[in-house]
Amino acid sequence: MAGRREATVGVHCLGGAMNPGDRLDQVLDKDLPLREDIRLLGRLLGDTLREQEGGETFNLIESVRHTAVRFRRDGDQEARAELEAMLCGLSRDATVLVARAFTYFSQLSNIAEDLHHVRRRRAYQLAGSSPQEGGMARAFQRAADAGLGPEELQAFFSGALVSPVLTAHPTEVQRKSILDCQRDIAGLLEEHDRLQLTPEEDALNEAELRRAILSLWQTRILRELRLGVQDEIDNGLSFYHTTFLQQLPRLYADIEDLLVARWPESSFRIPAFFKLGSWIGGDRDGNPYVTHGVTRYALARQSSVALNYYLAQIVQLRMELSQSIRLVRVTPELETLAARSPKESEHRRDEPYRLALSGIYSRLTATRQALDYSASEHGAISKSDLYIDPGELERDLQTIVDSLTRNGSARVAAGRLRALRRAVQVFGFHLAPLDLRQHSGVHEQVVAELFQVGAQRENYQALDEAERRRWLLEELMLPRLLRSPYFSYSAETEKELQIFAAAAELQQRYSADALPAYIISSSTDVSDILEAALLLKEAGLMHPGSRPRLAMNIVPLFETIADLRACGCIMDELLSLPLYRKLLEDRGGVQEIMVGYSDSNKDGGYLTSNWELYKAEISLVEVFRRHGVQLRLFHGRGGTVGRGGGPSYEAILAQPPGSVAGQIRITEQGEVIGSKYANPEIGRRNLETLVAATLEATLLDCHTRVESVYLDAMDELSEEAYRAYRLLVYDTPGFVNFFRTATPISEIGELHVGSRPSYRKTSDRIEDLRAIPWVFSWSLARIMLPGWFGFGTAVDAFLERRGKPGMRLLREMYRRWSFFRTLLSNMDMVLFKSDVHIASRYAELMGDAELREDVFGRIREEMQRSIEHLLAVTEQTELLESNPLLARSFRNRVPYIDPLNHLQVEALRRYRSGSTDDRIKHAILLTINGIAAGLRNSG
Repeated sequence: MAGRREATVGVHCLGGAMNPGDRLDQVLDKDLPLREDIRLLGRLLGDTLREQEGGETFNLIESVRHTAVRFRRDGDQEARAELEAMLCGLSRDATVLVARAFTYFSQLSNIAEDLHHVRRRRAYQLAGSSPQEGGMARAFQRAADAGLGPEELQAFFSGALVSPVLTAHPTEVQRKSILDCQRDIAGLLEEHDRLQLTPEEDALNEAELRRAILSLWQTRILRELRLGVQDEIDNGLSFYHTTFLQQLPRLYADIEDLLVARWPESSFRIPAFFKLGSWIGGDRDGNPYVTHGVTRYALARQSSVALNYYLAQIVQLRMELSQSIRLVRVTPELETLAARSPKESEHRRDEPYRLALSGIYSRLTATRQALDYSASEHGAISKSDLYIDPGELERDLQTIVDSLTRNGSARVAAGRLRALRRAVQVFGFHLAPLDLRQHSGVHEQVVAELFQVGAQRENYQALDEAERRRWLLEELMLPRLLRSPYFSYSAETEKELQIFAAAAELQQRYSADALPAYIISSSTDVSDILEAALLLKEAGLMHPGSRPRLAMNIVPLFETIADLRACGCIMDELLSLPLYRKLLEDRGGVQEIMVGYSDSNKDGGYLTSNWELYKAEISLVEVFRRHGVQLRLFHGRGGTVGRGGGPSYEAILAQPPGSVAGQIRITEQGEVIGSKYANPEIGRRNLETLVAATLEATLLDCHTRVESVYLDAMDELSEEAYRAYRLLVYDTPGFVNFFRTATPISEIGELHVGSRPSYRKTSDRIEDLRAIPWVFSWSLARIMLPGWFGFGTAVDAFLERRGKPGMRLLREMYRRWSFFRTLLSNMDMVLFKSDVHIASRYAELMGDAELREDVFGRIREEMQRSIEHLLAVTEQTELLESNPLLARSFRNRVPYIDPLNHLQVEALRRYRSGSTDDRIKHAILLTINGIAAGLRNSG
């Protein structure tokens, strides 16, 4: 670089001097470009701060950062006192300024990190290195090495389903305007990285970067109004524009090309096995703002995004496919398609592909109008003018592909047209299947009212389980409805019935694929599933008879420790019901089961939650094998390790043998969606990883035997960890008070971060708190308790019983068992991001010194025990020693995250002392935003 690379030498990320550790011998370090990018972006933001806010503000920010680094390094009490004095002395305006500055520094560091991931992947590919783990090339190589060939791979793809499902949660708190600014900055940074710029071009690039960073600084970080469900819907859809619509078809093409390259003599037909899903606008559990109108809005917006993308691509194709019949031949089918086109200019009459595409564009425009609620009200549209379903559009596109391929233009057909045809196949007219979800307790109330009003059968809720099943099965087989337009119902029942009625209408409008699944939270018995079936029947989505029909998959969600332990028995009894088996046959003989990582963790702690999930899957695999029903597992994972987060590749390979079987659904939640999919190339890599892991877990690791001694050891560890966790969280007097004081949980609820209330019902009980704010609060306070607590005590007890052979066994389990290795690797990451010194500042918000020392003292001691045992089992000398890239990534962000934590503590102190100044509330929200962005998997 004529300007940038040289200019950044000797410049620290905030505009000061280079760290002494950055020696000349690091020039060849592969991470040098990352450090240079961080310094460059930091320097430009620093310059912007000086220019906009003055040198005094910039110097203050630098002082806060340096003091926070000193405090982190060794818990220096002098640094602590300096930091407290500095932050206590800040004016309200200065508090907001400093919070904004560190939030933006954190965001810019993330941009540089994402670009570096792309840079390293490209360097790896250019060097011709062996395929990377988690990629399709590596997966196909492993398959070939295992003796698998085209037949086995074709069979896998023919029966596969891989589906990441986007959900809306309060840990993703960034505005779309901020995301747009970040994309502009990322694009400019990438432009310089990819291109050899002249000095003039380099100066122009830096000037544009300065403008983009100035725009970022002058853009409001937070929303003025409470985040609504419609905002969450629109935020989720933004990732289709940036990544999914283009990158998912590209991934399909990559898979096809890799298969042909490895097995050139074989022919492969890859169906649409990879489909994104969504909960945003369909998840009613604990969210009163998701109504039938919101669900309608969600699907209307989804459909609009898909169809607008197709129309834009057809416009581009119409410009590209300029072939003339004077120079090329076309198939008769193409001639017919072109002849149906509306009249075009005389200048186009010899260009059949353009004519055909004009006809497709016209029909697709009519289709969009018909599917749009607002547009369709303005006049009737002839059915002959529109596409009845996506299959018709796909066939028209295939007609163009066939004509090009047969007449010497296969290379042309393999470009934009190939991607568009695959996009139509994958996204349809609805973009993504939208799941509906509600709590079983709500269903119970609605069903009880329907029985009472429609059948004069009282006291359904007082019945035992056997009698409930009898009532439900009888009603499911009767060709009648309990609901009547002549009866009045409670507001809650009316709202639920409207949702089911809207679901039936939306399936008619957008296809059954648009609303394929109904999920039942807190499924505790067979009647919970039958209640959902009855409510579907009331809306015409289930039809009784000798061959009953079911329009949606009914998906029980097992999410507490007790539910996970009982789920095998529950499903065994459900699958033994003849009526339910007939309903399953109508759904293709597949039963989907969702398992919840979040509530099981809140219920039993990290170790026990993961172990009970593992055992539940083993139980379900056996039950389904015995009944001859295909099992598809839906993993309700969150962003943090405490909610099932962590690297997806390792998580899938760590599933019990036989539990993946080619089909898997996984939720993608919170700020993890942004970190995985905001950058298109990183997004495609993450999508590819899901496919590779599913293939490997299905074809290569499905028969891996787990030693019984490992299972026994985990039972022991889990029992002790469960006891320690429950003792602290549920049996310690005053623990709830400590939690509410030493974390920002109260402010998360009061300040409306996200559309969903923090509690399922008005209560201070941990049991009633939603798992997301539970984990999010501990993450913000840098304690991360849900991701490790109980492990130290469990290993202590295990070693006390087994001695040195016990440690040898644990080390063997870590080396040889993917489940245990993944469990500890995720804990390694969580403990690395935890910080006992910062956590102690949050703990000091608790005024009761005795309670503080009791609870936080136990947390501190357990953290130390857990770190010591983790290092011993993994044979590391420091946390994340085995994952230096992740350690480096977090260390790069620490200088910006830590000051935000210290600012948050001070802002919380002022807010709780009675300050009514909106600037203090604003500062708290800013720090929540910045810490979440910096941690990257906080909820």
